Amino acid sequence: MIILHCIAEDQWIKVKGNSYYGKELIDNNGFIHCSSIENFWRVAPHFLHIKEKLVLLCIDTEKVEAEIKWEDDGNYGRTYPHIYGELNTDSVIANYPFNKNDKGDFLLNEELENYV
Repeated sequence: MIILHCIAEDQWIKVKGNSYYGKELIDNNGFIHCSSIENFWRVAPHFLHIKEKLVLLCIDTEKVEAEIKWEDDGNYGRTYPHIYGELNTDSVIANYPFNKNDKGDFLLNEELENYV
């Protein structure tokens, strides 16, 4: 299964050569926030205020070494994947730009439509 994690493009460029990513996120939140492709449009508005270029990391859950828990921590009636440990970067199989229309609404990348 493929899940998504949104990150600033320049940050991804800095860390993608490392074996692991996300220590600061673990320290601050206890886990790394992710989303299914199907539900990403629901979390996409959280990134509207960010001006820098963003990318979506496509993570193969079968390759993730840390525990992944699907949780509904906001009582939304849907679960989201949380990675409880640093993400081994070799589990990232692709990254795509965070696409938006003129109104700032998230547009699903054509490449991701095959996974939905």
